[in-house]
Amino acid sequence: MTDQILQSLAAPANPNIPELRAGDVVSVHVRIKEGNRERIQEFKGTVIRLRKGGQDANFTVRRIASNGVGVERTFLLRSPRVDKVVVERHSKTRRAQLYFMRELTGKKTRLKQKFN
Repeated sequence: MTDQILQSLAAPANPNIPELRAGDVVSVHVRIKEGNRERIQEFKGTVIRLRKGGQDANFTVRRIASNGVGVERTFLLRSPRVDKVVVERHSKTRRAQLYFMRELTGKKTRLKQKFN
């Protein structure tokens, strides 16, 4: 009984989000509401974390903004606010969480590209 109630309240999976892995360079298109207008903003960076947990599944994207300041943003996998996610390249990684990227700057932040 309670499982049926929980499933009825569950958010549907967002079909515009492909399968992601840590190290992927992605472009996330997010719907932003400003007053009564709505626009789409692009956030482009590297996936440093992927948390799978059913309804709470999310992924974190990191990019370097102006003046070398790192910006991280977390998106819910089931969020209707995420318009689409475009995977631009896959990178070769040996770990699931790329937290070490936070300390790196410049050319050291580059990951080797993975060719299927």
